[in-house]
Amino acid sequence: MNFLDEIKQSLTHCFAQAFPDGILDDIPVSWTKPDIAGDVTITLFPLLRTLKSNPSAIAEAVKPFLNEQKFISGIELTGGFLNVIIKPEYWQSSISESLLVSKRSALCTDKIIVEFCSPNTNKPIHLGHVRNIMLGNTMANVFEYSGNKVIRVQVINDRGIAICKSMLMYQLYGDNAKPSDLEIKGDHYVGELYVRFEKEFKVEYSLWQQSPAAKRILTDKNISSENEESFFKAYKNDYFNQYSALGRQARTMLRLWEQGDSETTRLWKLMNRWVYEGFDETLHNLQIKFDHTYYESNTYLLGKELITEGLSKGVFVKDPDGSVWIDLTDQGLDRKLVLRADGTSVYITQDIGTAVQRYEDLGFDRMVYVVADEQNYHFDVLFKIVAALGYPFAGGMYHLSYGMVELPEGKMKSREGTVVDADDLMQEVITEAAQSGQERGDLQGLSDVEKEEIFRKIGLGALKYHMLRVNARKRMIFDPKESVEMQGQTGPYIQNAYVRIQSILRKSDQTGAVQQEIDSLTPQETELVKYILRYDEAIQDTQNQYDPSSLANYLYNLAKVFHKFYHDVPVNSAPEPLRSWRFTLIGRVAEVLKHGSGLMGIEMPDRM
Repeated sequence: MNFLDEIKQSLTHCFAQAFPDGILDDIPVSWTKPDIAGDVTITLFPLLRTLKSNPSAIAEAVKPFLNEQKFISGIELTGGFLNVIIKPEYWQSSISESLLVSKRSALCTDKIIVEFCSPNTNKPIHLGHVRNIMLGNTMANVFEYSGNKVIRVQVINDRGIAICKSMLMYQLYGDNAKPSDLEIKGDHYVGELYVRFEKEFKVEYSLWQQSPAAKRILTDKNISSENEESFFKAYKNDYFNQYSALGRQARTMLRLWEQGDSETTRLWKLMNRWVYEGFDETLHNLQIKFDHTYYESNTYLLGKELITEGLSKGVFVKDPDGSVWIDLTDQGLDRKLVLRADGTSVYITQDIGTAVQRYEDLGFDRMVYVVADEQNYHFDVLFKIVAALGYPFAGGMYHLSYGMVELPEGKMKSREGTVVDADDLMQEVITEAAQSGQERGDLQGLSDVEKEEIFRKIGLGALKYHMLRVNARKRMIFDPKESVEMQGQTGPYIQNAYVRIQSILRKSDQTGAVQQEIDSLTPQETELVKYILRYDEAIQDTQNQYDPSSLANYLYNLAKVFHKFYHDVPVNSAPEPLRSWRFTLIGRVAEVLKHGSGLMGIEMPDRM
């Protein structure tokens, strides 16, 4: 129960005393809006019909019971709103001790699997993955802080035609070179080979468009000259599957891999190892760890037995050509293929098997998939299939759907090599932070190593916060330069508030919480206390909405309120006991800023 819930409980009890026959289990209570006298507001309009009264009469009836509450110093009726004023000593006592605990074990006890990251081995972890990772890791941390048992998992997509494209380019142009020979990370090297395939394929396709075979297709399909360009753009996949020499070689390699060909398997393992080493380095720099890693090469056949079982139960149907489907039209979807006519599995088959395997391996109350909104339909179908199969965990499956990330110049495309690698991105924001810090000149007297560590924390903090500040469901644009700004809604702005507080506290002789009560608080102090006490609300909103932007926005607003307090209210020069009280107050701000940022994977520097 957060602070506002506790206040609400007390106020609801007052109303129950005033109106014993009113059947009031819940009254609407919120924080009072700025520039209105009061601290919390009871909205009376929803109660009028139940209580068969008007706002003035309701206020008069409940007033004696409200005045009995030790934390209330007054009430004011404004229209249909009853504003409650809380005593200064109550604010003071509410933050006299740390608000944080190592785990909120009393809140939740679920076992939650959070699947995130899940990269492909034909390219490095890139900007889009970074948002995925930040969302997944933050949700896992918040769930864990609330007392849940959290298991972090990823599925590495290490098979399929995409990795075969990289493998083919290595066979044709790699000259048996290792990434270390070329002084390049393994995942970057394999990613460059993937881009090389697309460039070679583009040249091949362009030449083919001038061939007699292509001309015959245009004639047969009655394609006019002005429509040739759009036709060939749409025909690319057909060409790849029917005419492309490179496509034929890549598909042959895929078949050899599925047949267990020793040489193909050796090359696949070698190149995947290069990629895994690169992934590990990137994840280490992002400070991300997983409890379990699944590999698509081990899981892609898992669902076939379940499909067979589902056929016998009538969940699925087999068409005359041998393909297997599920009909979800009565649930607002359509028919979905779950096994091809040749008996091979599709992605949904694999995901069915993986979900069941995870339940058998780990057990869970909830399983959260962090996957971009391009897969909304896929997960809608997956969850309905698992429910149709009768698995008890189906109701605990959730898709945290998020919007894609774009750069200021537009969308990224892996095949064209316009994707921003996570390694390059991290280096860019750290460099931006270093340039900004050197321009301000606030780090004099520190060694180069100390400065580099501060720049790392600021740069990565900027990157992570920028990825989380936007509502998860919305698409976003990432601008590295904007992310490291000291003003505005950025990670460094929040870090700066923390650093400023630490600087103040270092100059003080404060050793503990103030014991003497304060007769009155300034509006800035009251506002700061109220924002500190809203931390648990931000945590609950983040959990309930599966959206870390609730936490990110809360921390920004807390930092903004602190900066205003710092500008308007003296701390070190204040007389006692105000001085000690204000040290305690800003110390609590620092605790919340550091803890909340830590849940988002953001470290706090000592200086900026």
